[in-house]
Order: sequence, then structure tokens, then C-alpha cells
Amino acid sequence: MITLAQVISLKHGDILHHRELRNADGTPLRARVNGKVKLWKTRPTHFRLPVKCGLYHYADIDHAVAHKWSLTAAEALADNQESTK
Repeated sequence: MITLAQVISLKHGDILHHRELRNADGTPLRARVNGKVKLWKTRPTHFRLPVKCGLYHYADIDHAVAHKWSLTAAEALADNQESTK
């Protein structure tokens, strides 16, 4: 799970790994930070982080799905193995 503090410290080009979705070879799905994090003054726990997945797909990671992402592939794989036991 990535926290708000971790999201704020991310910079353009950093890689995030999905905890549930996998590539064909079994590695966690990767997303590259593609822009600046958006924060709201009226909702301090909310954020939106633009990312790029693959060659043509763009998405946003926000506060609602932050629990599905991690900073390292090992962390993403370990969490998935614990949840399947």
C-alpha cells in the first residue's frame, strides 16, 4: 500500500507495481509516474497521480485505489502471496 507521504515524494519516471494484476510472465503490472501529484486543500487525504501503463494506456492512481499499489515488485508479490493463504 502506498501512503500519501510516499505519493508526494514520487517524481516523474518512478515505477509503481500493482498488487493484484500480473503481466503474462507473472510479474506485477508496472506503471510509470507520468506527471505531478494533484492535492486538494479542502480534502487533505485525497490525491490523484497520473501514470502510464504500457505503450498506449494512461491512468490515474487516487486515494481510493492506493491500497492496490506498492513501490517495489517484491512487496507486491509478497502481499499477494499472504492474501492467497
